[in-house]
Amino acid sequence: MNPESTVKKGYHCAWQIHYHIVFPVKYRKSLLDEEVVRIIQETATGIEERYEIEIESMGMDQNHIHLLCRAHPKISPGRIVQVFKSITAREIFTRKPSVKKHLWGGEFWTDGYYVATVGERADWKTVERYVQKQGLSKQDLKQLPLFSF
Repeated sequence: MNPESTVKKGYHCAWQIHYHIVFPVKYRKSLLDEEVVRIIQETATGIEERYEIEIESMGMDQNHIHLLCRAHPKISPGRIVQVFKSITAREIFTRKPSVKKHLWGGEFWTDGYYVATVGERADWKTVERYVQKQGLSKQDLKQLPLFSF
């Protein structure tokens, strides 16, 4: 069963909302090495358990991250970004303090982000493939378009 075909249900509502969220490392520094990626992945599991956020797919290049996720409608996309950035940054600084020497001001992620809803039919697989292929070399993957015009 495709994740996009599952309607989630709460006490007073049902929803089927998927977000594609992208945000870069502060100053676009290439700090997402294997160790930092592992820290982010492990921390994401804790975020899912603690908050009503389901991370369906995650992809990273050296300087930015793509999340394909869904959450209860009461949780705004901005709140998802805030939770994810703050908790992962704290864990990265705690478990790998050497990244601090590449940054100043005590922030790991940049302030901005990109968010889009992902349709339940046509573009789900395209976006999911795009997110999963982040970090592969140019030889491994041709850029997938986010939208077809």
